Amino acid sequence: QVQLVESGGGLVQPGGSLRLSCAASGRAFSSSAMGWFRQAPGKEREFVATISWSGSSTHYADSVKGRFTISRDNAKNTVYLQMNSLKPEDTAVYFCAARSAGYMLIAVPSTAYDHWGQGTQVTVSS
Repeated sequence: QVQLVESGGGLVQPGGSLRLSCAASGRAFSSSAMGWFRQAPGKEREFVATISWSGSSTHYADSVKGRFTISRDNAKNTVYLQMNSLKPEDTAVYFCAARSAGYMLIAVPSTAYDHWGQGTQVTVSS
């Protein structure tokens, strides 16, 4: 069983930066692709970024491309989301997600992920 715990959310001004972390417990983290999703009030959960098991392959939503960077440290069982040049429209609850062990490749649909964290709030406001 994989457990995911996000941290690093908070209130930031437009143009600011935050780094989210997702700590994973349980076996086989290093053999699973990971992803970040977000959900704003009144909206559906949407894809943000994904990273392969080795970190060699990544993919981003168009809305965050060039501003957000996903990375992972398999030795620490942690995946990160560096968010720069934040905009008010980035305000949402951000969720970390993991694919099942052995599913190493990046994936966009939320249905490709079997394990989810509880989410961390990111608010971008002046």
